[in-house]
Amino acid sequence: MHELGVVMEVIKVVEQTMRENNLTQVDTIVLQIGELSSMIPHYVKDCYPACVDGTSLEKTKLEIEVLSANAMCKQCNKVYPVVINKGVCPHCSSDAKELLGGREFFIKEIVAC
Repeated sequence: MHELGVVMEVIKVVEQTMRENNLTQVDTIVLQIGELSSMIPHYVKDCYPACVDGTSLEKTKLEIEVLSANAMCKQCNKVYPVVINKGVCPHCSSDAKELLGGREFFIKEIVAC
């Protein structure tokens, strides 16, 4: 489960941001995770409490926004959601595509108290 190591790095980044901005408490951390990223949102959510245990972020809430994986069809130039269409354009049935998004993993927001 590589999610554990990634969440620990997120905690380090948030703690560094707190120091740089003279924050003593954070209420919520908002992550954005793409549907096709290597991170599994419920694993991230499950390992979060262990990562913040004993830190200044122990009482912090974690919110996760899942970003849709979208692609542009190289045949008909229409944009479509990749996952629900299993990688095939619903407009022309082509599987030739350019991925526009869905592999992201971002700290979207750090909400201070």
